[in-house]
Amino acid sequence: MEYSTISSSNSIHNFQRKIALIGARNVGKTTLTVRFVESRFVESYYPTIENEFTRIISYKNHDCTLEILDTAGQDEVSLLSTKSLMGVRGIILCYSIVNRASFDVIPILWDKLVDQLGKDNLPVILVGTKVDLGRGTKCEKRCVTKTEGEKLASTIGSQDKRNQAMFIECSAEQDYNVEELFMLLLKQMERVEGTLGFDGENNNKCNVM
Repeated sequence: MEYSTISSSNSIHNFQRKIALIGARNVGKTTLTVRFVESRFVESYYPTIENEFTRIISYKNHDCTLEILDTAGQDEVSLLSTKSLMGVRGIILCYSIVNRASFDVIPILWDKLVDQLGKDNLPVILVGTKVDLGRGTKCEKRCVTKTEGEKLASTIGSQDKRNQAMFIECSAEQDYNVEELFMLLLKQMERVEGTLGFDGENNNKCNVM
């Protein structure tokens, strides 16, 4: 299923990037994506096979088309779709702060991703989801601390510190740090890639549809 939304801007150059959300089952990959693309919260859980979303956003006065791949839930033995990952330029690794197993599997998922793509220098953000469940009246027991998330992020990526994963926590239900998550990945991509096509080169340029 494909979704699309457009945010207008007075941009000079257009560019596009394909990114992928990867994580265990029921960590909120789809709810994060739908919140970002459609500004709404999906309350029910339906196991994702694979979805693609599109949103055009303004980034530093440029139109950026984000092609967002929402992958199926992963575990230690399931395989990522190599075909779907073709062209991916940035990764969001997701775990739930109230699900320890989803956190513990992250290094395995990262290693699988590196093996399949043949490189470890992709821009990557590690995100702890569902922070709303770890506080307030509907509080569940937080199983993963923020410090643990930050420590794990420091071990993901290539040995070049420029390519080290960045870390953030968010909540799709409360719309907390969702926009910031995707903007942080764009900033990470800019840091790793350089100009992101801002200099007018034909670097994955696209037309706004």
